[in-house]
Amino acid sequence: MSTPSVEPVLMPAKRRVAQLAMLAFAVAIVMAAYANVGLAIDKQVPAGMLTYGLGLGGLMLAAYLVLAKFAPWADPLILPLVTLINGLGLVMIYRLEQVKAFGASATTQLLWTAVGVVMFSVTLIVLRDHRALQRLTYTAGAAGLLLLISPLLPIIGEDINGARIWIKLGGFTLQPAEFAKLALIIFFTGYLVAKRDVLALAGRRLLFIDLPRARDLGPILIVWGLSLGVLVMQKDLGSSLLIFGTFIAMLYIATQRTSWVLIGILLFVGGAILAGMVFSHVHDRFEVYLNPEDPELYTKPGGSEQLMQGLFSMATGGILGTGLGQGNPERIPLAISDFIFPATGEELGLTGLMALLMVYALLVERGLRTSIAARDPFSKLLAGGLSFILAWQVFIIVGGVTNLIPLTGLVTPFMSQGGSALLANWILIALLVRMSDAARKPPPQAIQDEGMTQVFQR
Repeated sequence: MSTPSVEPVLMPAKRRVAQLAMLAFAVAIVMAAYANVGLAIDKQVPAGMLTYGLGLGGLMLAAYLVLAKFAPWADPLILPLVTLINGLGLVMIYRLEQVKAFGASATTQLLWTAVGVVMFSVTLIVLRDHRALQRLTYTAGAAGLLLLISPLLPIIGEDINGARIWIKLGGFTLQPAEFAKLALIIFFTGYLVAKRDVLALAGRRLLFIDLPRARDLGPILIVWGLSLGVLVMQKDLGSSLLIFGTFIAMLYIATQRTSWVLIGILLFVGGAILAGMVFSHVHDRFEVYLNPEDPELYTKPGGSEQLMQGLFSMATGGILGTGLGQGNPERIPLAISDFIFPATGEELGLTGLMALLMVYALLVERGLRTSIAARDPFSKLLAGGLSFILAWQVFIIVGGVTNLIPLTGLVTPFMSQGGSALLANWILIALLVRMSDAARKPPPQAIQDEGMTQVFQR
Protein backbone atom coordinates (compact mmCIF):
# COMPACT_ATOMS: atom_id res chain seq x y z
CA MET A 1 0.00 0.00 0.00
CA SER A 2 1.43 3.35 -0.99
CA THR A 3 1.91 6.02 1.65
CA PRO A 4 -0.52 8.96 1.26
CA SER A 5 1.12 12.12 -0.01
CA VAL A 6 1.73 14.93 2.45
CA GLU A 7 -0.77 17.78 2.18
CA PRO A 8 0.50 21.05 0.71
CA VAL A 9 2.35 23.10 3.27
CA LEU A 10 0.14 25.72 4.91
CA MET A 11 1.52 28.27 7.30
CA PRO A 12 0.65 27.33 10.89
CA ALA A 13 -0.41 30.94 11.50
CA LYS A 14 -3.21 30.71 8.91
CA ARG A 15 -4.23 27.35 10.28
CA ARG A 16 -4.34 28.73 13.82
CA VAL A 17 -6.58 31.64 12.82
CA ALA A 18 -9.01 29.25 11.12
CA GLN A 19 -8.98 26.94 14.13
CA LEU A 20 -9.54 29.81 16.54
CA ALA A 21 -12.52 30.98 14.46
CA MET A 22 -14.05 27.48 14.52
CA LEU A 23 -13.44 27.26 18.25
CA ALA A 24 -15.19 30.59 18.83
CA PHE A 25 -18.09 29.41 16.66
CA ALA A 26 -18.45 26.22 18.73
CA VAL A 27 -18.51 28.22 21.99
CA ALA A 28 -21.06 30.62 20.46
CA ILE A 29 -23.40 27.71 19.60
CA VAL A 30 -23.12 26.41 23.17
CA MET A 31 -23.87 29.84 24.66
CA ALA A 32 -26.87 30.28 22.35
CA ALA A 33 -28.21 26.91 23.54
CA TYR A 34 -27.57 27.90 27.16
CA ALA A 35 -29.49 31.16 26.71
CA ASN A 36 -32.32 29.25 25.04
CA VAL A 37 -32.73 27.03 28.13
CA GLY A 38 -32.98 30.06 30.41
CA LEU A 39 -35.44 31.87 28.16
CA ALA A 40 -37.68 28.79 27.97
CA ILE A 41 -37.71 28.18 31.74
CA ASP A 42 -37.49 31.65 33.33
CA LYS A 43 -38.26 33.93 30.36
CA GLN A 44 -34.85 35.55 30.77
CA VAL A 45 -31.19 34.90 29.98
CA PRO A 46 -29.61 32.84 32.80
CA ALA A 47 -27.76 34.92 35.37
CA GLY A 48 -24.69 32.67 35.19
CA MET A 49 -24.43 32.73 31.42
CA LEU A 50 -21.43 35.05 31.42
CA THR A 51 -19.65 32.90 34.00
CA TYR A 52 -20.24 29.67 32.08
CA GLY A 53 -19.38 31.33 28.78
CA LEU A 54 -16.12 32.79 30.05
CA GLY A 55 -15.32 29.53 31.83
CA LEU A 56 -15.84 27.33 28.78
CA GLY A 57 -14.28 29.85 26.39
CA GLY A 58 -11.27 30.36 28.66
CA LEU A 59 -10.68 26.62 29.02
CA MET A 60 -10.84 26.03 25.29
CA LEU A 61 -8.60 29.02 24.61
CA ALA A 62 -6.05 27.52 27.01
CA ALA A 63 -6.32 24.15 25.23
CA TYR A 64 -5.90 25.94 21.89
CA LEU A 65 -2.78 27.78 23.06
CA VAL A 66 -1.18 24.54 24.27
CA LEU A 67 -2.09 22.85 20.99
CA ALA A 68 -0.71 25.75 18.94
CA LYS A 69 2.56 25.60 20.87
CA PHE A 70 3.15 21.86 21.11
CA ALA A 71 1.18 20.43 18.16
CA PRO A 72 0.88 23.23 15.56
CA TRP A 73 0.31 20.90 12.59
CA ALA A 74 -2.49 18.88 14.23
CA ASP A 75 -5.88 18.55 12.56
CA PRO A 76 -7.60 21.92 13.17
CA LEU A 77 -11.09 20.38 13.41
CA ILE A 78 -10.55 18.02 16.35
CA LEU A 79 -10.56 20.57 19.18
CA PRO A 80 -13.59 22.57 17.92
CA LEU A 81 -15.61 19.36 17.48
CA VAL A 82 -14.80 18.20 21.01
CA THR A 83 -15.60 21.69 22.34
CA LEU A 84 -19.04 21.58 20.72
CA ILE A 85 -19.92 18.14 22.13
CA ASN A 86 -18.55 18.92 25.60
CA GLY A 87 -20.35 22.27 25.62
CA LEU A 88 -23.69 20.77 24.60
CA GLY A 89 -23.25 18.25 27.40
CA LEU A 90 -22.83 21.15 29.83
CA VAL A 91 -26.01 22.75 28.48
CA MET A 92 -28.03 19.55 28.94
CA ILE A 93 -26.68 19.05 32.46
CA TYR A 94 -27.63 22.65 33.28
CA ARG A 95 -31.09 21.93 31.83
CA LEU A 96 -31.41 18.83 34.02
CA GLU A 97 -30.18 20.79 37.02
CA GLN A 98 -33.26 23.01 36.73
CA VAL A 99 -35.66 20.13 37.45
CA LYS A 100 -33.75 19.35 40.67
CA ALA A 101 -34.37 15.63 40.38
CA PHE A 102 -31.00 14.11 39.49
CA GLY A 103 -28.34 15.88 41.53
CA ALA A 104 -27.11 17.41 38.27
CA SER A 105 -24.59 20.22 38.52
CA ALA A 106 -23.29 22.12 35.52
CA THR A 107 -20.73 23.84 37.75
CA THR A 108 -19.27 20.50 38.84
CA GLN A 109 -19.18 19.32 35.22
CA LEU A 110 -17.40 22.52 34.20
CA LEU A 111 -14.80 21.83 36.89
CA TRP A 112 -14.34 18.29 35.54
CA THR A 113 -13.97 19.79 32.07
CA ALA A 114 -11.22 22.03 33.45
CA VAL A 115 -9.41 18.98 34.84
CA GLY A 116 -9.89 17.27 31.47
CA VAL A 117 -8.31 20.20 29.65
CA VAL A 118 -5.40 20.05 32.11
CA MET A 119 -4.95 16.33 31.34
CA PHE A 120 -5.15 17.12 27.63
CA SER A 121 -2.46 19.79 28.00
CA VAL A 122 -0.17 17.66 30.19
CA THR A 123 -0.38 14.78 27.71
CA LEU A 124 0.63 17.03 24.81
CA ILE A 125 3.44 18.67 26.76
CA VAL A 126 4.92 15.48 28.23
CA LEU A 127 4.37 13.11 25.29
CA ARG A 128 6.41 14.78 22.56
CA ASP A 129 6.75 11.53 20.55
CA HIS A 130 3.84 9.09 20.82
CA ARG A 131 6.00 6.29 19.41
CA ALA A 132 7.67 6.08 22.82
CA LEU A 133 4.48 4.34 23.98
CA GLN A 134 5.49 1.28 21.97
CA ARG A 135 8.24 0.62 24.50
CA LEU A 136 5.58 0.49 27.22
CA THR A 137 3.47 -2.20 25.51
CA TYR A 138 3.49 -4.79 28.31
CA THR A 139 3.60 -2.18 31.06
CA ALA A 140 0.42 -0.67 29.61
CA GLY A 141 -1.15 -4.14 29.45
CA ALA A 142 -0.36 -4.82 33.11
CA ALA A 143 -1.68 -1.39 34.11
CA GLY A 144 -4.88 -1.96 32.14
CA LEU A 145 -5.51 -5.32 33.84
CA LEU A 146 -4.83 -3.84 37.27
CA LEU A 147 -7.27 -1.00 36.62
CA LEU A 148 -9.93 -3.46 35.44
CA ILE A 149 -9.75 -5.69 38.51
CA SER A 150 -9.32 -2.87 41.05
CA PRO A 151 -13.11 -2.51 41.71
CA LEU A 152 -13.13 -6.14 42.90
CA LEU A 153 -10.64 -5.36 45.66
CA PRO A 154 -11.97 -5.00 49.21
CA ILE A 155 -12.15 -1.59 50.92
CA ILE A 156 -11.70 0.49 47.74
CA GLY A 157 -14.22 -1.38 45.55
CA GLU A 158 -17.66 0.18 45.37
CA ASP A 159 -20.96 -1.36 44.21
CA ILE A 160 -23.27 1.24 42.61
CA ASN A 161 -26.56 0.47 40.83
CA GLY A 162 -25.78 -3.24 40.89
CA ALA A 163 -22.44 -2.98 39.05
CA ARG A 164 -19.06 -3.23 40.76
CA ILE A 165 -17.11 -0.93 38.48
CA TRP A 166 -16.14 1.87 40.88
CA ILE A 167 -13.37 2.51 43.38
CA LYS A 168 -13.58 5.00 46.22
CA LEU A 169 -10.59 7.19 46.99
CA GLY A 170 -11.22 9.62 49.81
CA GLY A 171 -14.42 11.46 49.00
CA PHE A 172 -14.25 10.70 45.26
CA THR A 173 -15.43 7.74 43.24
CA LEU A 174 -13.58 6.74 40.09
CA GLN A 175 -14.41 4.32 37.27
CA PRO A 176 -11.01 2.79 36.45
CA ALA A 177 -12.28 0.95 33.35
CA GLU A 178 -12.37 4.31 31.53
CA PHE A 179 -8.59 4.61 31.91
CA ALA A 180 -8.03 0.89 31.45
CA LYS A 181 -9.39 1.12 27.91
CA LEU A 182 -6.60 3.54 26.95
CA ALA A 183 -3.89 1.38 28.51
CA LEU A 184 -5.26 -1.74 26.83
CA ILE A 185 -5.41 -0.03 23.42
CA ILE A 186 -1.71 0.85 23.77
CA PHE A 187 -1.02 -2.78 24.70
CA PHE A 188 -3.12 -4.14 21.82
CA THR A 189 -1.33 -1.82 19.40
CA GLY A 190 2.18 -2.77 20.49
CA TYR A 191 1.34 -6.48 20.56
CA LEU A 192 -0.40 -6.55 17.17
CA VAL A 193 2.32 -4.53 15.45
CA ALA A 194 4.90 -7.05 16.68
CA LYS A 195 2.82 -10.15 15.89
CA ARG A 196 0.72 -9.09 12.89
CA ASP A 197 2.75 -11.12 10.34
CA VAL A 198 2.19 -14.30 12.35
CA LEU A 199 -1.48 -13.55 13.00
CA ALA A 200 -2.05 -12.85 9.30
CA LEU A 201 -0.94 -16.34 8.27
CA ALA A 202 -3.77 -18.44 6.90
CA GLY A 203 -4.62 -21.95 7.99
CA ARG A 204 -7.43 -24.00 6.49
CA ARG A 205 -9.95 -22.52 4.06
CA LEU A 206 -13.64 -22.83 4.94
CA LEU A 207 -15.93 -21.89 2.06
CA PHE A 208 -14.58 -18.48 0.98
CA ILE A 209 -12.77 -17.63 4.25
CA ASP A 210 -9.14 -18.34 5.11
CA LEU A 211 -9.21 -19.31 8.78
CA PRO A 212 -6.24 -18.45 11.04
CA ARG A 213 -4.01 -21.21 12.31
CA ALA A 214 -5.19 -22.91 15.52
CA ARG A 215 -1.93 -22.04 17.29
CA ASP A 216 -2.62 -18.31 16.75
CA LEU A 217 -5.98 -18.32 18.54
CA GLY A 218 -4.38 -17.72 21.95
CA PRO A 219 -4.58 -13.89 22.02
CA ILE A 220 -8.23 -13.71 21.01
CA LEU A 221 -9.18 -16.42 23.53
CA ILE A 222 -7.36 -14.55 26.32
CA VAL A 223 -9.12 -11.26 25.55
CA TRP A 224 -12.41 -13.15 25.21
CA GLY A 225 -11.92 -14.64 28.66
CA LEU A 226 -11.03 -11.22 30.05
CA SER A 227 -14.17 -9.64 28.60
CA LEU A 228 -16.35 -12.43 29.99
CA GLY A 229 -14.69 -11.99 33.37
CA VAL A 230 -15.63 -8.30 33.36
CA LEU A 231 -19.18 -9.21 32.34
CA VAL A 232 -19.63 -11.85 35.04
CA MET A 233 -17.61 -10.53 37.99
CA GLN A 234 -18.33 -6.81 37.66
CA LYS A 235 -21.74 -7.02 35.93
CA ASP A 236 -20.38 -4.57 33.37
CA LEU A 237 -21.67 -5.48 29.92
CA GLY A 238 -20.53 -2.14 28.49
CA SER A 239 -16.82 -2.46 29.27
CA SER A 240 -16.88 -6.13 28.26
CA LEU A 241 -18.31 -5.32 24.84
CA LEU A 242 -16.07 -2.27 24.46
CA ILE A 243 -12.81 -4.11 25.16
CA PHE A 244 -13.51 -7.20 23.10
CA GLY A 245 -14.99 -5.30 20.15
CA THR A 246 -12.02 -2.92 20.04
CA PHE A 247 -9.52 -5.78 20.09
CA ILE A 248 -11.30 -7.53 17.21
CA ALA A 249 -11.40 -4.31 15.18
CA MET A 250 -7.69 -3.66 15.77
CA LEU A 251 -6.89 -7.27 14.93
CA TYR A 252 -8.70 -6.83 11.62
CA ILE A 253 -6.92 -3.52 10.89
CA ALA A 254 -3.54 -5.16 11.61
CA THR A 255 -4.07 -8.38 9.60
CA GLN A 256 -6.87 -7.57 7.09
CA ARG A 257 -8.33 -11.01 7.90
CA THR A 258 -12.15 -11.11 7.88
CA SER A 259 -11.99 -14.49 9.60
CA TRP A 260 -10.86 -12.82 12.84
CA VAL A 261 -14.00 -10.68 12.86
CA LEU A 262 -16.25 -13.71 12.33
CA ILE A 263 -14.47 -15.68 15.05
CA GLY A 264 -14.75 -12.72 17.42
CA ILE A 265 -18.47 -12.32 16.80
CA LEU A 266 -19.10 -16.03 17.33
CA LEU A 267 -17.05 -16.07 20.54
CA PHE A 268 -18.76 -13.04 22.05
CA VAL A 269 -22.29 -14.10 21.11
CA GLY A 270 -21.62 -17.61 22.39
CA GLY A 271 -20.12 -16.29 25.62
CA ALA A 272 -22.98 -13.85 26.18
CA ILE A 273 -25.59 -16.59 25.65
CA LEU A 274 -23.74 -18.90 28.03
CA ALA A 275 -23.46 -16.15 30.66
CA GLY A 276 -27.16 -15.37 30.22
CA MET A 277 -28.03 -18.99 30.94
CA VAL A 278 -25.80 -19.24 34.02
CA PHE A 279 -25.86 -15.80 35.65
CA SER A 280 -29.10 -14.09 36.63
CA HIS A 281 -27.95 -10.47 36.17
CA VAL A 282 -26.96 -11.17 32.55
CA HIS A 283 -30.25 -12.98 31.96
CA ASP A 284 -32.17 -9.98 33.35
CA ARG A 285 -30.45 -7.63 30.89
CA PHE A 286 -31.52 -9.78 27.97
CA GLU A 287 -35.06 -10.07 29.32
CA VAL A 288 -35.36 -6.27 29.44
CA TYR A 289 -33.97 -6.06 25.91
CA LEU A 290 -36.38 -8.64 24.48
CA ASN A 291 -39.51 -7.61 26.40
CA PRO A 292 -39.19 -3.97 27.51
CA GLU A 293 -42.97 -3.41 27.42
CA ASP A 294 -43.68 -6.24 29.89
CA PRO A 295 -45.47 -4.65 32.93
CA GLU A 296 -43.63 -6.92 35.36
CA LEU A 297 -40.25 -5.89 33.97
CA TYR A 298 -41.28 -2.23 33.93
CA THR A 299 -41.95 -2.13 37.68
CA LYS A 300 -39.07 -4.41 38.64
CA PRO A 301 -36.00 -2.68 40.21
CA GLY A 302 -33.41 -2.31 37.48
CA GLY A 303 -36.07 -3.23 34.92
CA SER A 304 -37.25 -1.57 31.74
CA GLU A 305 -38.64 1.68 33.16
CA GLN A 306 -35.65 3.81 32.17
CA LEU A 307 -35.53 2.28 28.69
CA MET A 308 -39.24 2.81 28.03
CA GLN A 309 -39.24 6.35 29.41
CA GLY A 310 -36.28 7.15 27.16
CA LEU A 311 -38.14 5.80 24.14
CA PHE A 312 -41.26 7.75 25.09
CA SER A 313 -39.22 10.95 25.43
CA MET A 314 -37.61 10.57 22.00
CA ALA A 315 -41.03 9.86 20.52
CA THR A 316 -42.38 13.02 22.20
CA GLY A 317 -39.57 15.05 20.65
CA GLY A 318 -40.48 13.94 17.16
CA ILE A 319 -38.60 15.49 14.25
CA LEU A 320 -37.81 18.95 15.60
CA GLY A 321 -38.09 18.43 19.37
CA THR A 322 -40.02 20.29 22.05
CA GLY A 323 -37.31 22.93 22.32
CA LEU A 324 -34.53 23.34 24.87
CA GLY A 325 -36.01 23.78 28.32
CA GLN A 326 -39.51 22.72 27.24
CA GLY A 327 -39.41 18.96 27.63
CA ASN A 328 -39.88 16.68 30.65
CA PRO A 329 -36.47 15.02 31.16
CA GLU A 330 -37.28 14.38 34.84
CA ARG A 331 -39.31 11.38 33.72
CA ILE A 332 -36.18 9.55 32.56
CA PRO A 333 -34.17 7.80 35.30
CA LEU A 334 -30.39 8.37 35.02
CA ALA A 335 -30.93 11.20 32.53
CA ILE A 336 -27.66 12.86 33.57
CA SER A 337 -25.54 9.80 32.77
CA ASP A 338 -26.69 6.71 30.85
CA PHE A 339 -29.78 8.37 29.35
CA ILE A 340 -28.66 11.89 28.49
CA PHE A 341 -29.05 10.99 24.81
CA PRO A 342 -32.85 10.44 25.02
CA ALA A 343 -33.20 13.57 27.16
CA THR A 344 -31.41 15.51 24.43
CA GLY A 345 -33.60 13.87 21.78
CA GLU A 346 -36.81 14.99 23.48
CA GLU A 347 -35.82 18.66 23.34
CA LEU A 348 -33.81 18.72 20.08
CA GLY A 349 -35.76 16.06 18.21
CA LEU A 350 -34.53 13.61 15.62
CA THR A 351 -32.94 16.49 13.70
CA GLY A 352 -30.86 17.52 16.70
CA LEU A 353 -29.80 13.94 17.44
CA MET A 354 -28.75 13.36 13.84
CA ALA A 355 -26.72 16.59 13.93
CA LEU A 356 -25.07 15.45 17.17
CA LEU A 357 -24.24 12.05 15.68
CA MET A 358 -22.78 13.80 12.64
CA VAL A 359 -20.45 15.77 14.93
CA TYR A 360 -19.33 12.50 16.51
CA ALA A 361 -18.90 11.01 13.02
CA LEU A 362 -16.75 13.96 11.95
CA LEU A 363 -14.56 13.52 15.03
CA VAL A 364 -14.10 9.81 14.29
CA GLU A 365 -13.42 10.60 10.63
CA ARG A 366 -10.61 13.00 11.60
CA GLY A 367 -9.11 10.27 13.76
CA LEU A 368 -9.29 7.72 10.93
CA ARG A 369 -7.77 10.26 8.56
CA THR A 370 -4.89 10.56 11.01
CA SER A 371 -4.53 6.78 10.96
CA ILE A 372 -4.35 6.75 7.15
CA ALA A 373 -1.81 9.58 7.03
CA ALA A 374 0.46 8.15 9.75
CA ARG A 375 3.89 7.10 8.55
CA ASP A 376 4.57 4.07 10.79
CA PRO A 377 2.55 0.93 11.65
CA PHE A 378 2.32 1.72 15.38
CA SER A 379 0.82 5.17 14.75
CA LYS A 380 -1.59 3.84 12.15
CA LEU A 381 -2.93 1.12 14.43
CA LEU A 382 -3.04 3.29 17.57
CA ALA A 383 -4.94 6.11 15.82
CA GLY A 384 -7.30 3.57 14.26
CA GLY A 385 -7.92 1.89 17.63
CA LEU A 386 -8.60 5.16 19.46
CA SER A 387 -10.96 6.32 16.70
CA PHE A 388 -12.78 3.00 16.69
CA ILE A 389 -13.28 2.89 20.47
CA LEU A 390 -14.84 6.36 20.37
CA ALA A 391 -17.20 5.35 17.56
CA TRP A 392 -17.91 1.98 19.18
CA GLN A 393 -18.81 3.60 22.50
CA VAL A 394 -21.26 5.98 20.81
CA PHE A 395 -22.83 3.07 18.94
CA ILE A 396 -23.17 0.98 22.11
CA ILE A 397 -24.85 3.73 24.14
CA VAL A 398 -27.13 4.89 21.30
CA GLY A 399 -27.98 1.29 20.43
CA GLY A 400 -28.80 0.58 24.07
CA VAL A 401 -31.13 3.53 24.68
CA THR A 402 -32.95 2.86 21.38
CA ASN A 403 -33.26 -0.88 22.23
CA LEU A 404 -31.21 -1.92 19.22
CA ILE A 405 -28.92 -3.84 21.57
CA PRO A 406 -29.14 -4.61 25.32
CA LEU A 407 -28.42 -1.73 27.70
CA THR A 408 -24.79 -1.67 28.76
CA GLY A 409 -24.35 1.13 31.29
CA LEU A 410 -21.85 3.12 29.23
CA VAL A 411 -22.11 6.90 29.09
CA THR A 412 -22.21 9.24 26.10
CA PRO A 413 -18.66 10.56 25.51
CA PHE A 414 -18.12 14.19 26.60
CA MET A 415 -21.83 14.68 27.40
CA SER A 416 -22.81 12.61 30.42
CA GLN A 417 -22.13 13.93 33.91
CA GLY A 418 -19.12 12.43 35.65
CA GLY A 419 -15.39 12.80 35.79
CA SER A 420 -13.85 9.43 34.91
CA ALA A 421 -15.14 9.16 31.34
CA LEU A 422 -14.56 12.86 30.66
CA LEU A 423 -10.93 12.78 31.79
CA ALA A 424 -10.17 9.57 29.89
CA ASN A 425 -11.74 10.92 26.70
CA TRP A 426 -9.77 14.17 26.91
CA ILE A 427 -6.58 12.10 27.17
CA LEU A 428 -7.76 10.07 24.15
CA ILE A 429 -8.20 13.31 22.19
CA ALA A 430 -4.71 14.46 23.23
CA LEU A 431 -3.23 11.22 21.84
CA LEU A 432 -5.09 11.70 18.56
CA VAL A 433 -3.91 15.32 18.36
CA ARG A 434 -0.29 14.27 18.99
CA MET A 435 -0.43 11.65 16.23
CA SER A 436 -2.23 14.05 13.89
CA ASP A 437 0.54 16.60 14.37
CA ALA A 438 3.19 14.00 13.53
CA ALA A 439 1.27 12.75 10.49
CA ARG A 440 0.49 16.17 9.01
CA LYS A 441 3.79 17.87 9.75
CA PRO A 442 5.66 18.43 6.46
CA PRO A 443 9.25 17.27 6.04
CA PRO A 444 11.83 19.74 7.43
CA GLN A 445 12.95 20.75 3.94
CA ALA A 446 9.37 21.70 2.95
CA ILE A 447 9.03 23.92 6.01
CA GLN A 448 12.38 25.58 5.28
CA ASP A 449 11.45 26.21 1.62
CA GLU A 450 8.11 27.73 2.67
CA GLY A 451 9.90 30.02 5.11
CA MET A 452 12.34 31.20 2.44
CA THR A 453 9.45 31.89 0.07
CA GLN A 454 7.79 34.14 2.62
CA VAL A 455 11.07 36.03 3.18
CA PHE A 456 11.39 36.78 -0.56
CA GLN A 457 7.71 37.80 -0.73
CA ARG A 458 8.30 40.41 1.93
